[in-house]
Amino acid sequence: MKQLWVKIDPWDKKLVTTALESGADAVWVPEGRAGEVKALGLITIIAPDGDLVPGKDLREVTITGSQDEEEVVRLARTGPVVVHTTDWTVIPLENLVARTGNGNLFAQAEDVQSARMLLGVLEKGVDGLVATASSPGLIKEIARLVKEASPALELTEARITRIEPLGMGDRVCVDTCTNMGLGEGMLVGNSSGGLFLVHAESLKTPYVAPRPFRVNAGPVHAYIRVSSAKTKYLGELKAGDEVLIVNHEGRTATAVVGRVKVERRPLMLVAAEAEGREITTILQNAETIRLTRPGGEAVSIVSLQPGDKVLAALEEAGRHFGHKIQETILEK
Repeated sequence: MKQLWVKIDPWDKKLVTTALESGADAVWVPEGRAGEVKALGLITIIAPDGDLVPGKDLREVTITGSQDEEEVVRLARTGPVVVHTTDWTVIPLENLVARTGNGNLFAQAEDVQSARMLLGVLEKGVDGLVATASSPGLIKEIARLVKEASPALELTEARITRIEPLGMGDRVCVDTCTNMGLGEGMLVGNSSGGLFLVHAESLKTPYVAPRPFRVNAGPVHAYIRVSSAKTKYLGELKAGDEVLIVNHEGRTATAVVGRVKVERRPLMLVAAEAEGREITTILQNAETIRLTRPGGEAVSIVSLQPGDKVLAALEEAGRHFGHKIQETILEK
């Protein structure tokens, strides 16, 4: 996910508060102000006396020619690099975006126009922005752009092949600090190579009130996507973790886990075919548990029939502590 750092120099308490309220990942402040930031909220502080020290934990490079581009690529292999220039129109920023790609390329944005451009380079954008906006309104607008620029996932239509009731097992409800709407949920499955879009409990039923902050996700062993590139086991999740929210169009956002409920419940196996291979997941056997149709409609698993189509995310299976790896692994 893309990051937002807000640089506040000279010091302005109101701008620090706005950065905190806007969900910034870090604030960059003058030396001697770290204590005042900590008094306002918990956030990463970039400062000579902060959590990240400029010149040590992160580097800044002003681009004037190709030799500076090479320096950025070299430094980005080991840590964050903030690139500066007086005129982005003469800088082949595409080269830097194409050649780094490890989450360490940051660029400075003074306004909404430059932020939008930096986030859209090569349809990928830089990994993070350093906003130097001088007003609360601009910080909020740039923060909105960063949130919306989270990379979309490609979702695939999967055709249901079989539904089988199983025995009892420990299933996990993931309650987040975010309300989800229609067509939104989380990616869960028995294999990291095929994750189903399990719909949030955002629909009203005659018997259960909607809980739009919740996804009844599956058993403790199942994988859940927690970022665009990482998974965890459902049984590992705890309060304060982040998970990935995905809608039926592939748009993504992060949500903070507020609570995880593990309860013993009857289970059901769901199998589907997607792009010539079988993918499976296990869910609680209850009518309120839903997958997501290609158009965004939620469909209860108890009403699924062979031939029905639902959404899934596919990739080559293979994870090591949640990170994708290239290795011969067979999961079935």
